[in-house]
Amino acid sequence: MHARGFDSRGEEARPGASGVLSVTALTRRIGAALEGLGRVAVEGEVSKVQRAASGHVYFELKDLDAKVSCAIWRSQVASALRFDLREGAQVIAHGKLDVYAPKGGYSLIVQRLEPAGLGALLAQLEALKADLRERGWFERKRELPRWPRCVGLVTSRDAAAFADFLRTRTQRWPGYPLRFTHTAVQGQGAAAQIARAIERLDASGVDVICVVRGGGSLEDMWAFNERAVAEAIWNSRAPVVSGVGHETDTTLCDLVADQRAHTPTDAAQRVIPDRAELLERLERGAARMGQALDTALARAHERVERAAASPALRDPLRIVELRTRELAALQSRLGASLSRRIDTRAARLEAAQRALLRAGPQQQLALRHTRVELVSAALPRAARRLGERAHEALERAGGRLEALSPLAVLQRGYSITRLKGHAAPLGRAADARAGDELETRTADGVVCSRVLPGGADAQ
Repeated sequence: MHARGFDSRGEEARPGASGVLSVTALTRRIGAALEGLGRVAVEGEVSKVQRAASGHVYFELKDLDAKVSCAIWRSQVASALRFDLREGAQVIAHGKLDVYAPKGGYSLIVQRLEPAGLGALLAQLEALKADLRERGWFERKRELPRWPRCVGLVTSRDAAAFADFLRTRTQRWPGYPLRFTHTAVQGQGAAAQIARAIERLDASGVDVICVVRGGGSLEDMWAFNERAVAEAIWNSRAPVVSGVGHETDTTLCDLVADQRAHTPTDAAQRVIPDRAELLERLERGAARMGQALDTALARAHERVERAAASPALRDPLRIVELRTRELAALQSRLGASLSRRIDTRAARLEAAQRALLRAGPQQQLALRHTRVELVSAALPRAARRLGERAHEALERAGGRLEALSPLAVLQRGYSITRLKGHAAPLGRAADARAGDELETRTADGVVCSRVLPGGADAQ
C-alpha cells in the first residue's frame, strides 16, 4: 500500500509526477470552476422529465448542439415549478451548476423555472399590479346580491367552463335567468373581447357578472392579466365574480374582481341561489308558521274556555258588588286623606299667623323704641368719655409741639436768619453775598439787614 501525497493547494497528486492530478483532484477543480460561475440562467427545450419517488424532479435542457442535466430538489419543487413541466416546452432555468463526482458529470440545480419569453411579460405584469394596487383597485370588494334578477356570464361557448357553469345552474335552479356573452378566452385580441363583453353585460342591467375560464398554462390565461380586462371590471356598476383557472392560479382579473371563485363551478354556486335549499327553507318556515298558528289558536281557545268558566260571566251582578265595595273603600280612604291634609294645612296656618304677629309692625316698632331708649341713656356717657380722651390727647400733643416749636427756642434768646424770599435758614456766612437782604427772626419780631462788601467774610 502506497501513501498518498498532496500539493500546496491540497489537491491529490501522484507520487513523483509533478503537476499530475488525480481524478478526484481534477473533479474538485472542475467543481470549483463551475461554482465560480455563480447563479446562471439557461434557456432550452425540456426533455426526459422524470419525477422520482423521493419527490425530486429530473429533466434535461437541450438545443441543437448540446444538452445539460437538470434537477429540482424536493424542498424547492413548490417554489421553483409553478406550471406543468412538459416535454418539448421551451423554458428558462435559474440555478447553480454542480458536479456529480461518482459519474463524472455536471448538472444544473434549478431554483426557479419559467416559460421562455415570459420573463419580460411577468415583469410588466408585476409593474401593472403595483400600479393598480396603488390606485386602490384591489381594495373594493362589493357584496353580491342575494337574489339577483339576472346573472351575466362572460366566457367562450366552446370552453368547458361554460358547460360547468350551465350544469351547476341546472343543479341549483334550472332555468334561472342568465344572460350569456360569448368571447375568446385566450389568444391574441382575447383581452379586448373580454372587456367589451363585460361592458355590454353591465349596460344590459344584469345584477352580477361572472367571468369564468378553465385552468391552463400561464400563456393560455394571459388575457386575464391585461389592463383592458381589469379596467372593465373596475368600471362595472354590477359586482363581478372571477372564476378563472384553478385555486392555485391568480390573475389580475381575480385581484380586481369583487369576489374570486376557485373554479367556474364555484362561481356559479356563489351567484345562483339553490332552489332546493330555498324550497326546504320555505317548507320549514311554513311548518313553523303552521305550528305557531296552531299554538296561538289553542291558547285563544283556552282563554275563551277560562273566560266562559269565570264567575264574572256567570254572575255579572257579582262584578257590580265587587266594584261597589272597592268604590266605597276608595271613598273612605279619600275622606281620611282629605281630613289629614286639612288638619295639616290648619296647623301650618296657625303657625304662620303666630309668626306674622311676632314679625308685625307694632312688635317691630316696640322693639326699636326699646333699643332707642337704651342707646339714648348710654350716649351722653359715651360722649363725655370720648371728649375726655380727646382733651387728654390734645394736651399731650400740645406739650410735644411746644417742646419742638422753634418759637420756644427763640424765647431763650436765639434767632433765625434767612435770605429774603427764601424759606430755608442761612446756615453759613459764605452763602450770603454783598448786597443780599437778610431777615432775622427773633422771639418778638423780624429785623431786616443788608450784606455789605467784605461783610460776608467776617467770622
